[in-house]
Amino acid sequence: MGYRVFKNSKITFKYSETWEKEQPDTFNNPDCVATLSKGDDSLLNVVMFPTNTNLEDFKLKMEDMITDDGGVILESDFVSIANEDAIHVVAKMSNPDIIYEIYTYVFIINNIIYIFELRTVNPNKELLDEYKTLIDSFKIL
Repeated sequence: MGYRVFKNSKITFKYSETWEKEQPDTFNNPDCVATLSKGDDSLLNVVMFPTNTNLEDFKLKMEDMITDDGGVILESDFVSIANEDAIHVVAKMSNPDIIYEIYTYVFIINNIIYIFELRTVNPNKELLDEYKTLIDSFKIL
């Protein structure tokens, strides 16, 4: 399997060539720096913006946002990945049209928050392995 590289002036990561780079939705989310899709069932958004919060406080805020939206948190942990401390949250979400899972990694480095959120209706091993490879390759420039 081959890989492509996403790079801007602040970050870089590699992603499987089975993913397609999309135009980031900066209209609805001006902090979005990358959007990737895999078929019709999986979408990954990467956002980054300045913050004064820390991982502990943001984890609680994130969990509250998920449950306030009717989601069920399946996992919520502090992890070390890509040589950085991060939050990892997995949740099941639903709305009248669709049931999906979100897989989120959050990094806070030098007062900048980096959020990688994968939304998928088909969470399979190949997809999650590719996502983990992407996260493992994340670097600040």
